[in-house]
Amino acid sequence: MQINMLFSEFIVTLIAVRLKLLLQILQTPGLDVPKESKTYAQKRTKKFVLLLIIMYNDTDINFMKESSMNKNNQKKNAGALIGAAFLMATSAIGPGFLTQTGKFTDSLHGSFGFVILISIVLAAIVQLNVWRVLCVSGMRGQDVANKVLPGLGYLVAFLVVAGGLVFNIGNVGGGALGFNALLGIPTTVGYFLAGAIAVVVFLSKNALKAMDTLTKVLGGLMIAVIFVVILIVRPPVGYALKETVAPSAPMSDIFPAILTLLGGTVGGYITFAGAHRLIDAGITKKENLGEIKKSSVMGLGIATIVRVLLFLAILGVVVATATSGAHTLDPSNPAADAFKIGAGQIGYRFFGLVLLCAAITSIVGCAYTSVSFLKTFSKFIEKNEKWFIVGFIILSTIVMALIGQPATLLVLAGALNGLILPITLGVCLIASKKKTIMGEDYHHPTWLLILGIVVVVISAYLGITSLGNLATLFA
Repeated sequence: MQINMLFSEFIVTLIAVRLKLLLQILQTPGLDVPKESKTYAQKRTKKFVLLLIIMYNDTDINFMKESSMNKNNQKKNAGALIGAAFLMATSAIGPGFLTQTGKFTDSLHGSFGFVILISIVLAAIVQLNVWRVLCVSGMRGQDVANKVLPGLGYLVAFLVVAGGLVFNIGNVGGGALGFNALLGIPTTVGYFLAGAIAVVVFLSKNALKAMDTLTKVLGGLMIAVIFVVILIVRPPVGYALKETVAPSAPMSDIFPAILTLLGGTVGGYITFAGAHRLIDAGITKKENLGEIKKSSVMGLGIATIVRVLLFLAILGVVVATATSGAHTLDPSNPAADAFKIGAGQIGYRFFGLVLLCAAITSIVGCAYTSVSFLKTFSKFIEKNEKWFIVGFIILSTIVMALIGQPATLLVLAGALNGLILPITLGVCLIASKKKTIMGEDYHHPTWLLILGIVVVVISAYLGITSLGNLATLFA
């Protein structure tokens, strides 16, 4: 600023001198043009050159600083966008999903491909609606709910956190089973190992970056390991494609499977995991909508790849054993049994690795997202977010270690899951039409709104059926 003022004063002075000389010429005919002294001219030239050098250097330094900052911000944003995608994808592919895939592939065979296809389409509708509303508004799920109806955000937060705690207890159990299958470690020890790994992530100096890195590495590892198993079992891809388009199983069996898979992949905290990560990274508002959509589509793509690969790996085993008519998968752990039959002991170890990766990433995603529903209600929680996440993981681990077999809690988790989705998606759809939340210049796509309403109706049906689980639980 001072340099620019000095330069301006110099130019003004130079113009004044030239005007004075010109007036002298005009007023005194016949006179020679007055000449500046050589010393003065040299001083003025040096001063002018010095100012130009200073100004050039100052501009160049500022330009380089701005360029470096922009590159760092772009790199940081890219890391957060990919991290959010993997966080959403790996949260949707937890231990429960592995079991569900094994169970339904065993019972529906190739027709489960149709179930996966429909559940992917429905999940995409949910995620695209939720990500757009939350990220464009810059508000988390509970805050949007409170804007739609004061007090509703507290109910949503309670449902998500309560359901998340129960799910996380199951995730810790999945991690223990993964350690047991992979290394033969007793499950009692495995509970604490799984919990400890997740805690270490949030105790690191840059917890969010560590979380992004962990989900990316373990997510990629899951894909690689399942692909290796596919190469070993050689599933009937043509048969799978045919059944995916035209399933032979009765719809009375297919429809409950779709509802179960939908609740397990976009219910509860899973719906908000990626969007809340982007909000924490500051990637919000309409101007970043393009990046937000890319991240959500990427997350859906990663989750889809894992679902399809896992289905094919298990289908290869189911079809091979079905010809003998003498074997069905172990109902207590169908996915592990499929890997073991298809690839022997090494396949069983591979499953342990996949289950461990799925459990750890789900523990991390569940704890982070659940606490994110509380921090806007309390400055104390927001300030000590890391410690609340750590406490959430420790509590989940201790409860899992004490209960051992959390069958009752898993029933409750499924019921809560079915209740949360229609409420949270419905809130986001209402918010999408409110300019006080989304801004004056935002327009939510009509087709996405209509499809969202369809999913609300379907998920509400899931919620009603889950009430039966609650009745059974309390009976």
